Amino acid sequence: METSELIKKVRKIEIKTRGLSKNIFAGEYHSAFKGRGMTFAEVREYQFGDDIRSIDWNVTARFGHPYVKVFEEERELTVVLLIDVSGSREFGTVSHLKKDIFTEVAATLAFSTIQNNDKIGVIFFSDKIEKFIPPKKGKKHVLQIIRELIDFQPESEKTDIAGALRYFTNAIKKSSTAFIISDFIDKNFEKELIISNRKHDVVALQVYDIRETELPDVGMVKLKDAESGERIWVDTSNKRLRTTYKHAWGESQLALQKSFTKSGVDLVSMSTSEDYVRALMKLFKMRA
Repeated sequence: METSELIKKVRKIEIKTRGLSKNIFAGEYHSAFKGRGMTFAEVREYQFGDDIRSIDWNVTARFGHPYVKVFEEERELTVVLLIDVSGSREFGTVSHLKKDIFTEVAATLAFSTIQNNDKIGVIFFSDKIEKFIPPKKGKKHVLQIIRELIDFQPESEKTDIAGALRYFTNAIKKSSTAFIISDFIDKNFEKELIISNRKHDVVALQVYDIRETELPDVGMVKLKDAESGERIWVDTSNKRLRTTYKHAWGESQLALQKSFTKSGVDLVSMSTSEDYVRALMKLFKMRA
């Protein structure tokens, strides 16, 4: 993509998503994602009802009467976006590709993060780690992330969510909040999801297209698997085929939801034809 065109796209997404994060999500983000740790704030004189386990014995001995340690929630977060850049993100049949929704959702979360003075980092993954942008603060850093979201070209078309989660767990030492943004067309990542969520606070954002849920009756069509490149002819006028296709989607969604429930990870799904703002609001209210 030419530099001038890229700058225009970055600016367009910045205006839209920064406005959303500032005007709609500011309070919701703050209450939904809180720091997990407690940090020492000060000592003060003991008051009736204080937990005796919080007494600071060194200060107490120095002044001759009891003092207690006061702790406060460690508010600053480290947020990491795990973004699926495999071939299936290029699919879309209504008004947006899945890639477009990935980009806007990620940008909205990124601006919400820096407005709350938190750090934000990104892991782009396919069936390998395509790129890692370490967590930092600041608008300049977020704009770099948005540029990558728009213009990044992965080396592979395939997906390995388990591998991305293993990398994330090893690369990010401090407890953090992670958003996995993907269509989750993959299997066998539950074990890594459980391990990651024990150390971190993991949230899953699924983006799908309506044509992945059911086939329209439009006769013979040629379909291509975006990740394997395989092409097949399908007779969509076959009612039995359409029913089987719809049933297979429902079964895969049920299995996915069970996997996330077992892992203790919140999952929010959104279609490319829906307003992702509603999906994010649902997530924030779910966690408030």
